[in-house]
Amino acid sequence: MTWLAKSTQSRLLVASALCAGALLAAAAPAGAAGLAPPRTTATASAAHPAAPAAPGTAAAPEEDAAVRAIERAAHPLLSTDPSGGFRDLRPFGRTVGDATIVGIGEATHGSHEFFAFKHRAFRYLVQEKGFRTFALEAPWSTGLRLDDYVRYGKGDPRQIMREEFRNAYRVWRNQEYLELIEWMRSWNTAHPGDPVRFMGNDFGYAGPELYDRVTSYVGRRFPALLPRFTALYQGLRPTTDVDTYMDAYMAKPLSERREMARRTGQALAMLEGRRPGGGHAEREAYTWAVQHARAIDQTARGYAFDFDDPAAMRYRDQLMADNTVWWQRHTGDRVLLSAHDAHVSYETSFPEAYPKMQGAFIRDRVGSAYLSVGFTFDRGSFNASGPDGVFTEFTVGPAGPGSNERTLDAVRYRDYLVDMRTAPAAARDWLAVARPTRSIGAAYPENSEFRISLLPSHDALIHLHRISAARPLDR
Repeated sequence: MTWLAKSTQSRLLVASALCAGALLAAAAPAGAAGLAPPRTTATASAAHPAAPAAPGTAAAPEEDAAVRAIERAAHPLLSTDPSGGFRDLRPFGRTVGDATIVGIGEATHGSHEFFAFKHRAFRYLVQEKGFRTFALEAPWSTGLRLDDYVRYGKGDPRQIMREEFRNAYRVWRNQEYLELIEWMRSWNTAHPGDPVRFMGNDFGYAGPELYDRVTSYVGRRFPALLPRFTALYQGLRPTTDVDTYMDAYMAKPLSERREMARRTGQALAMLEGRRPGGGHAEREAYTWAVQHARAIDQTARGYAFDFDDPAAMRYRDQLMADNTVWWQRHTGDRVLLSAHDAHVSYETSFPEAYPKMQGAFIRDRVGSAYLSVGFTFDRGSFNASGPDGVFTEFTVGPAGPGSNERTLDAVRYRDYLVDMRTAPAAARDWLAVARPTRSIGAAYPENSEFRISLLPSHDALIHLHRISAARPLDR
């Protein structure tokens, strides 16, 4: 489920970006084009039948009270389709308020509705709330390549995704993200003076272009340092495809990986110790060069951990938070951050492996300027790696008795949003209790359910009745 996997290959699969079996409440936006007929807690419409009660049991009075309280706070979602209108997203906009970073989670790493809703939410936030960056749980260097396409039309997005979203990041190689990236490019074509941007905040791979950006800057601005940088980076710049490079990196002895991190740390310190030239353009070039060198060091330092050490995952969540906050503060953009529910949350449900989550680190840095939105879902399909390592589609039925999803799905709306900060007391009391909750990462069925307290984990929650598997790019 985490970097704690047994084999090198499975460790790598989880280590770089995907947090297989991540720790937080999951949800998936249903793909229905319109709102299903509302239902009461007692009687369900044919389009949305109530989940059957366990034999010989009935809903507890406090559960009924929680359902009614959640209904009073719930705002129905009409669709997850990105091309839909925004009327039903206005309550979402009020929930966002003045937040500068909005983390939107996902209960699985492979469901269409999660990705589609994030695309729809980003369109809304761009057009109605002034957001300008989409951040993804992907390598920094991958984000730079996609940002070059989004801003300047450089390259072919399909090819970039095929080359970059591999190994631990293959779940992002889908039609849903391609459609988002193409929309971002179309926005920039129509608004050249007001662009949107794409960033990756993770460390699992540092591509050759990243090394080239740093050494090109050093050669131009500090040529006397270039031989030393070349020596420190020797053998680190990738010369093969992503899979081969990442597998080979993980196969190196820990002592060798730590020596590589020592070298990238020296290079970063050398650059940080210099002063930029005069003028805004030179200061800007220096600032970005330092951040690129930092991203290279983050990759080497991340692989220098013993992945059985929980500090590895703490480091990863902290650096993802650091990169996101750096980007927001440096660019001034309001940012939609896309990651698993676990990574956008404030709480960890598995402290033995995940001591502290990205959402908690961001909140430490920016306070209430960060908003966490989690997902839950009742039933449906997703893509994940099975026990045999094959990436395939899985389907789960209705949530079981006693789960968070079972109660949330008893609300009369098919799909809906709840701002848990302002929900009635009965709803907040129910949501504060830890209950079994689906939290599915890159691998299934390994570590796919945890006892989760939704209220302290997120600010807002989206519940969806049914989800479907994402559409792989190569299908």
